[in-house]
Amino acid sequence: MSSDLGDGTTVVDGHVSTAQSAVASGLGNGKGKHFEEPFKPARKEGTVNFATAVDYLEEERPFFVKIGKDGLIAALEKLNQQLMATGRGNVLSKKKPTDWIGKEVSPGQIGLINHGGLPKILTRPGRYPGMPLRNWWARKWRGTCGLSDTVIEFLGLTAVQVSQNQAAVVSDPQNHVFVVKNSGFVAYAIQGTYTVLSIVDQTHLPTVIKDPITKVTLGWSHEVTMKSRTSSGLKQDYVVALFLNIPANNCAILQKGDDLELLPAGQHYITTPNVTLRGLFTLGENQIEMPTKDIFTRDQVPVSLTIYLKWQLTEPLKLTTHGYNTPYDALRDKTQSILTQIVAHLDYSSMVKQRSLGPDNLDDGSDASSAFLDALRTRAMDDLHLAALEYGIIMKDLAVIDRQFKGDIASTMDKLTTRALQAQVEAANVDRENSNKIKQEEGALAVARIKAQAQNTKADSEAYSIVASAEAQAKKLQIEAEAQAKATRLAAEADAEAIRLRAVADAAVVDQFAREMELRRMEVSRVKAFGPKTVFVPTEGLGAQLGSSMAVGMAAGLGASDAKKG
Repeated sequence: MSSDLGDGTTVVDGHVSTAQSAVASGLGNGKGKHFEEPFKPARKEGTVNFATAVDYLEEERPFFVKIGKDGLIAALEKLNQQLMATGRGNVLSKKKPTDWIGKEVSPGQIGLINHGGLPKILTRPGRYPGMPLRNWWARKWRGTCGLSDTVIEFLGLTAVQVSQNQAAVVSDPQNHVFVVKNSGFVAYAIQGTYTVLSIVDQTHLPTVIKDPITKVTLGWSHEVTMKSRTSSGLKQDYVVALFLNIPANNCAILQKGDDLELLPAGQHYITTPNVTLRGLFTLGENQIEMPTKDIFTRDQVPVSLTIYLKWQLTEPLKLTTHGYNTPYDALRDKTQSILTQIVAHLDYSSMVKQRSLGPDNLDDGSDASSAFLDALRTRAMDDLHLAALEYGIIMKDLAVIDRQFKGDIASTMDKLTTRALQAQVEAANVDRENSNKIKQEEGALAVARIKAQAQNTKADSEAYSIVASAEAQAKKLQIEAEAQAKATRLAAEADAEAIRLRAVADAAVVDQFAREMELRRMEVSRVKAFGPKTVFVPTEGLGAQLGSSMAVGMAAGLGASDAKKG
């Protein structure tokens, strides 16, 4: 690590930058039209070094003390000892504080006193009374300031303390500009002053640097100026320091005379007066659509092409050595030259057949002009790739996405082409309408077919339901009949068994009286069943013959009664 203070140095994030150059290794075979693998050049250290790492404290500088771990008060005490050793007045006041009256100095602060134009510093906290008067008649109280303040300037006494993200740009009494980072100093200028020109926030620089062509952000910068009085008495601003914040995968090129130096990504500042910023570049991929100038075909028809370019810059030193500020400037000239040579061998008729020429628009080789079109795709890419390597650029892709023919012939051909295209469009529209009608009819037929299938399916399901219902009803009746028959059979068997058992029981009765009583009970049951007015005619014995006579008599009586009623 280099020191935190530098005089006329170019420091890269606390260390001195070194010159770097990128060397390309290996070339493509020149046959492909799209280069997928990026170049990974090997970098090597150069012999040019613009920075001279000289610590501002290495040289003997009177009354200049670096603030160390002990802080500001320790540095002030050391500075006071140097002043007293040279017979000069001290800067630390000998006054002792009290706790009851006077000007107050709180802990963490220092008091400032103007003692006849010379600075006096009160470092001990407390109150400082205004008595006795002899101690204050030549002194004036100038207030307090914090021990951790970034900048303290008081009657030639200068104290600077910066944090990790800050950088202080300071001009010494001899107008030498240096930068302080991550530290600080205390100085007393006997002749001249130490002037703090600016405190810079290195991670939030105000000026954005973009590529003018691709609009890619390349980095941020900030210029620190110093006012200087000229012989005419006017004050003018002069740039004394340049701060750069370069993001990852980007770089900057510095120039000193005819020498160039590569500055990698990071936070940088430049104070060397004869070192200038050549430019910032991105090492990532870039793409753009580039219109070309008019190019004449073999039959002298002017054509203007729109080119799609995709590239990656790998060696910015090569590009700047050739005098180009952006990769686009180098590719534009080479692309124009290569396309002019290729299109000069093409006829208008061969180029008008295709609206775009690129890797996705290949011919099968049957067309006579396919060789020229293939040359436009492959030869242009190969030649441009080889030419771009000279500038440290890797070509990734090239395509002709549009062309505009000019002149009378082109106008006539465009009209014919337009008519042909209109006819094709009309034919395509008619075909489309016919196709739509056919698709509509096919759709209607498909709908009718589906409806018929649905109706057939519904009829089948209904018939199946009726058949299943009939089979179920028949099955039900069969089961009911079988059950009723079985029940009847069981009932008959039960009655027969009951009669048999009663017969057996009646046969077992041998007593005459019991039998007679059973007959009477049966007679009572019969009369009870048929009613008391029922006449029972015997069917056996002598009474059996009276049945017919009684029936005839009853019929005659009924006939006589009917006759009387009539």
